[in-house]
Amino acid sequence: MYKKRALSYYLSYTVILIFLILLISVFKLQIIDSEKYKNIAKKNVFRIQTIYPTRGEIYDKKYRPIAINKPSYNLYITLGKIVNKDSVSKFISINFDKSIDEVAKIIHDNRYRSYQDILLIQDIPYEKKVLASEKLNYYPSLLFKTEKIREYTYSNHFTGHTGRITEDEYKTYRNKGYSINSNIGKTGLEKQYESILRGKNGQTVLQVDASGNNLDFFKYNLQVTPQNGSDLILTIDNDLQEYISSILPENAKGSIVVMDLKTGGILAYISKPVYDPNLFASGISSAQWNNIISNPDNPLLDRVIHGTYPPGSVYKTIPASFGLESKLIEKDTKLAKCKGGMWFGDRYFKCWLEKGHGRLNVIDAIRYSCDVFFYDLSTKISLENLNRFTKQNYLSTRTGIDLPGERKGFFPSRKWYLEHYGKYVGILGHKVNLAIGQGEVLVTPLQICAYYSALGNNGVWKQPHLLDKRIETKHSYKNIAEEKHLPLSEETIKIIQRALYLAVNGKYGTGTAASIKGIDVYGKTGSAENHMGDTTHAWFSGFAKCNKFEIGFAVFVENGGHGGSVSAPIARKLINYYYGILK
Repeated sequence: MYKKRALSYYLSYTVILIFLILLISVFKLQIIDSEKYKNIAKKNVFRIQTIYPTRGEIYDKKYRPIAINKPSYNLYITLGKIVNKDSVSKFISINFDKSIDEVAKIIHDNRYRSYQDILLIQDIPYEKKVLASEKLNYYPSLLFKTEKIREYTYSNHFTGHTGRITEDEYKTYRNKGYSINSNIGKTGLEKQYESILRGKNGQTVLQVDASGNNLDFFKYNLQVTPQNGSDLILTIDNDLQEYISSILPENAKGSIVVMDLKTGGILAYISKPVYDPNLFASGISSAQWNNIISNPDNPLLDRVIHGTYPPGSVYKTIPASFGLESKLIEKDTKLAKCKGGMWFGDRYFKCWLEKGHGRLNVIDAIRYSCDVFFYDLSTKISLENLNRFTKQNYLSTRTGIDLPGERKGFFPSRKWYLEHYGKYVGILGHKVNLAIGQGEVLVTPLQICAYYSALGNNGVWKQPHLLDKRIETKHSYKNIAEEKHLPLSEETIKIIQRALYLAVNGKYGTGTAASIKGIDVYGKTGSAENHMGDTTHAWFSGFAKCNKFEIGFAVFVENGGHGGSVSAPIARKLINYYYGILK
């Protein structure tokens, strides 16, 4: 009897304890943690859907398209809905340009995103989309979306290209509203101005049922409209761009830059060979990528700002200007007689003209491009002064153009020679070579163009730029270029300008192939020896003025030969053409 009563008490206490526990739990759920679980419930009822903005487009100075958006049929996969991985992979491989291994990699890389739509293929032809759609009911994990992707109206390097965001990029940018399916600027202007081209995400709040279906309760409210990206209006002239691209020699490697003297705006920007940026915008295949990177001519290299080369004789105005500024020479000073070369120690440095030029002043030395004059002048200039003065003229240093990854080039110092050649290095021999733009000095074609444009602008150096203005819904913003000055007096600039004019328009000048009646063309030729082949690089840089324009230019042909016979005629054509198209 006692045992039965004890058991009865025990069960009663147990029931009471359980009841108390339940009561406390209910109190905690409904009172203490009510807000927490209300929020969880709301999250189950409400879905916040991101509305992605339309990417801004890119136009030339006359509002003609360069990079625009076009409709694209894109294929997505939802991994949590895959019925048979092998079957769906095979279907994708048969119907689209994607191997089974590539599909398997995408599935593996996104294995933790079970119910997120993952982009598989972009820019699918309509016919393929229709044929595949007929069988899509067998593959519930696949769906098509009509979206927008980039289309480039012509091949070039300056716009760069967009491409699918990588896993590493996603980790960096996901807090800025990017998804794993986003396209992002990879190179060029697309990368430089990514933040303003992309715009800002919008949002809409959906109320869903237990199955996730939209109940449409908030159709007309609770929505933040996306802010579309700004359009970019460039300084580029599409007509000039297209024409210059056509006049570079067939299969040539090189670059041409044309800029406005007064504003620094780039009118034409050519680097060859070139690649098709549309390949990247729509998702480049492995075969296409391998074809590009295996090309020995390196079409991905932007030779305007990423290629660094010895400047050859287009550099000679630098030591000439220093000599004039520091009073080492005057306008009429004649240096050593050119007999076809000059001895320094036990080494003979040749002039390009074997019979020699005789004794010249600085104007004629630039006009005829006499090497011996600059050999002799270099003996009066210290290496450190030449290094410093070169950079003060914005050579072998970045221009700051609005493009990513610009290279600065190189100019050696005494310390550099000692570190690389030892303490017994003969600085004089190297300095003699540097004075004619040979040896270790390296510049980009853009630096040369900006420098010669500054000479044409009476010493005012304008920062090269491609963006003229950006346009938003209600506002436009003008881009103002930074202005600097060459370290030259008015007198020195006039002497250099006179020499450059005679090089093109005077008798026996090295750049006479660029002369044009009715237009004042100034310029300097260069034929730079290089380690890239037996043939010299061909340079011609200068500026041109008339009643319609004032432009600076740099024409560079890699392993092209002589600047006077190869690059100067190209400059003549581009100046003539630009004069003709301006009204």
